[in-house]
Amino acid sequence: MTSSAEKRATYADLLAVPADKIAELIDGVLYTQPRPASPHTYAVSGLSADLANPFQRGRGGPGGWVILFEPELHLAEDVLVPDLAGWRRERMPEVPNAAGFTLPPDWVCEALSPSTAGRDRTVKLDVYRREAVTHVWFLDPAAETLEVLRLDGDGYRIAATFAGSTKVRAEPFDAVELDLAPLWIR
Repeated sequence: MTSSAEKRATYADLLAVPADKIAELIDGVLYTQPRPASPHTYAVSGLSADLANPFQRGRGGPGGWVILFEPELHLAEDVLVPDLAGWRRERMPEVPNAAGFTLPPDWVCEALSPSTAGRDRTVKLDVYRREAVTHVWFLDPAAETLEVLRLDGDGYRIAATFAGSTKVRAEPFDAVELDLAPLWIR
């Protein structure tokens, strides 16, 4: 008989979490957190807007992407909710009408906060690596940084790090220049 401390959390446990929380299930552990604060949502909303026209809609850029805000990813036994995720259209020609996505994205963006940065950089990154997500971005509104990771063999390597109010070309979206300054609340 296993104690409740050893019991693996299930998707039913995740569904029981109140709607005002974000819940994730990683390696049998249920993680919950409150909705993010304004610097986090401001940065992610701005980045999403900057990427949507050129990459999702093909306006002023190459198109060819599906970019979603807080999709629920069902990857093997794990359920993750990145701040943003993107799939190349050739891999996801139609967006499924579903609550969760089983196709691993090609890119994710995690906005770091003091309560989630450790998990984002460890257990979540391990799942993204296992599922061969080719690019992971860490957007840190407090530090005003964007860190770009590229899958390289069995692990990630830092492809670029940007800070402050600069204009950048960050893979896999390097076809269009992004201005970081408007992402930060000042």
